[in-house]
Amino acid sequence: MTLSSDELRSPEGRPDSGGTTESAPSATLRPDEAAIGAVELQLSLLWRRARAISQQLSRSVHPEMEPSAYGLLTILERDGALRLTDLAASIGVGKPSVSRQITFLENIGLVRKEADPTDGRAQAILLTAKGSEQMRTVQAARNEVFHARLAAWSEAELKQLATLMAKLNADYDHDFAPRDPKSQPREPKPQGQGQSHNPSPGH
Repeated sequence: MTLSSDELRSPEGRPDSGGTTESAPSATLRPDEAAIGAVELQLSLLWRRARAISQQLSRSVHPEMEPSAYGLLTILERDGALRLTDLAASIGVGKPSVSRQITFLENIGLVRKEADPTDGRAQAILLTAKGSEQMRTVQAARNEVFHARLAAWSEAELKQLATLMAKLNADYDHDFAPRDPKSQPREPKPQGQGQSHNPSPGH
């Protein structure tokens, strides 16, 4: 997918000549509200384009692959062998959904399972040789396009963008942090539940 530099500057695919991309609301916004609204608008555009690109990348690996499965491949390529639980936690979804995607990837020969070296009762999931080769090919093509999009950016602009995006991601970290069920507080049992009832004197 080819996106012009103009498309990256405006949600409507046109250069922004007036400093805004939508009609101003009738009510006057506070400066912080206007700034947050502008960020939200640009992030929404970026996410839509990211979903479209992810769809294309997943289809380039296999015509029936869903973007979520491609996302799992990128994690396994980056982090190496992982348990199903760790994979699910890394993307913030339930194990059944990840298990379904892993079964698909296993059936088309891109991942395999082996005994977890740290726990013989568990299994680790990792890329096969075919999976690694497929990911190298797709990632090389993606990186080439990405470098072309940012070719006109200065090094200072790239560093500033990376710093601000890292800050935003850090602010979202707590929303996606894995939760340990053992650390969650238990709800107290209703009084008398699971206990023998000793009537008070006089009853």
